Amino acid sequence: MSDDVDEIAHQVADTLMAAEHTAAVAESLTGGRISAGLSAIEAASDWFKGGVVAYNEDVKFELLGVDPGPVVTAECALQMAQGVARLLKADFAVSATGVGGPGPHEDRPAGTVFVAVATPNSGSVSEYHFDGDPPKVVEQASRQALRDLADFITPSSPR
Repeated sequence: MSDDVDEIAHQVADTLMAAEHTAAVAESLTGGRISAGLSAIEAASDWFKGGVVAYNEDVKFELLGVDPGPVVTAECALQMAQGVARLLKADFAVSATGVGGPGPHEDRPAGTVFVAVATPNSGSVSEYHFDGDPPKVVEQASRQALRDLADFITPSSPR
């Protein structure tokens, strides 16, 4: 991961450890990249519960409890985050779903990404549009997901 992504992941770790909270990840287009960045931090097992790479739609529907239908939506992202929080009994969760490219999917252009952050009881979703080839979209989506998680878990963040 890049240095700025590593820095954000460390910020997430420090905040979670200080508050004695845990986090989990549900990933689609990022394919495990967010989980890999978080799990690489020293003592991650103290606060990182794990992740689910739900690349296939059936995994989203059957394991994470996402309502069947389109998966490049805000609703899907929020259900993924809340589903992995419940499944892994985490205090916080982040998810990413979208279109890496090179072409569109579900009438959404390449680079469309939804990131959700959640607790088992609340959450928020943001829509992003990233430029570049699929690896660049994945990198940008992973970075943004970590930023959104860091912002959500800070003590001043509303729940």
